[in-house]
Amino acid sequence: VQLQASGGGLVQAGDSLRLSCAASTRAFSNYTMTWFRQAPGTEREFVAPITWRGSAPYYADSVKGRFTISRDNAKNTVYLQMNSLKPEDTATYYCAAATRGKNYFDRDDYDYWGQGTQVTVSS
Repeated sequence: VQLQASGGGLVQAGDSLRLSCAASTRAFSNYTMTWFRQAPGTEREFVAPITWRGSAPYYADSVKGRFTISRDNAKNTVYLQMNSLKPEDTATYYCAAATRGKNYFDRDDYDYWGQGTQVTVSS
């Protein structure tokens, strides 16, 4: 399975971006999909997961109320709508896929990772 993330870019504080992650699998609905992010010199941070049914039970405190994760199983794609962006949101954003039933809070449980898309927010 290949995951292709896109949609990153350079924006100003307060702007919005929508990231996409397309999966090359017909079994997309078998996976929980999650967005992570990593800023230089920091650990990869869990942003938000979405279950195969489209339930999004958790958002990192740093993005809660500003980011929304969604998925379209017919298009094998997961999205991350990012509003009211802040300079501290600057990072490389990664999508990852974990087989249903795995612990999606555990980064080691992910089966596939995308290559990342860079988001830079200027003040």
